[in-house]
Amino acid sequence: MHKKIRMIVSDLDGTMVDDTFQIPEENIKAVKEAAERGVLVTIATGRMYRSALPYAKKLGIDVPLIAYNGAIVKTVGGERISMEFLPPDVVKRVLRFVFEHGWYVQLYSEGKLYYAEATEAALAYEKASGVPGNAVGKEGLLERTDEVPKLLVVTKDEASGDEALSMLAEAFPSEIMVMKSKANYIEVVLPGVSKAKAVLELAQRHGIAADEIMALGDSGNDVSMLKACGMGVAMGNASEAVKAEADVVTGICEEGGVAEAIHRYVLEDGQ
Repeated sequence: MHKKIRMIVSDLDGTMVDDTFQIPEENIKAVKEAAERGVLVTIATGRMYRSALPYAKKLGIDVPLIAYNGAIVKTVGGERISMEFLPPDVVKRVLRFVFEHGWYVQLYSEGKLYYAEATEAALAYEKASGVPGNAVGKEGLLERTDEVPKLLVVTKDEASGDEALSMLAEAFPSEIMVMKSKANYIEVVLPGVSKAKAVLELAQRHGIAADEIMALGDSGNDVSMLKACGMGVAMGNASEAVKAEADVVTGICEEGGVAEAIHRYVLEDGQ
């Protein structure tokens, strides 16, 4: 018997948000019902803060949002709670390493999205995030290294994504942390930055213990919080590796798996 859930934290893409970039209606209803019962609900995403904000508003969330895989936590009103940036010199060296290997990379600085040129990967990301990017060339990226919470490297497929992940980890063992948010998306953040760390710090501010949190996710960058929280819920569409790290598996994203988990473990659990 698990402890009463007092906080719910959900990933966005592939978890709360379906592949048409919409939140299934049943998820919205379940989140609002949980909030009405006094449960804190928030989002922990690899997305930019400004990309996550419209979803938070649609869900009626007023708890601070965790963006950039935990590097930035801000209130819905825009107040900064915590910020962890990559050192500018590290950003430059990682960018040069990525350029050498011909991978696509995008950089986030001061709430804006930058890439060298508007490739297919850049346009796909813009569509998914709802955030317009800025093509500034390689030199332009190297000039924008202040206040960078993360870099995103995109390769052509899962196998090349695995290769890029291991190469980056090997080349910068103590200066960056790398993880996957999709088969070919490699997130680059400061060591120690994670959704788990941000979730636990936010919970602590509200007097909530780790075993009173339910975390939901589907990708490699969600594993830290699935393991750190009292109940880690993997989506039915998650990889077998992610499911193996979770306590339970819920339905798939497109069929309102988040709502299913909220009903089963929060709303119908004697609360």
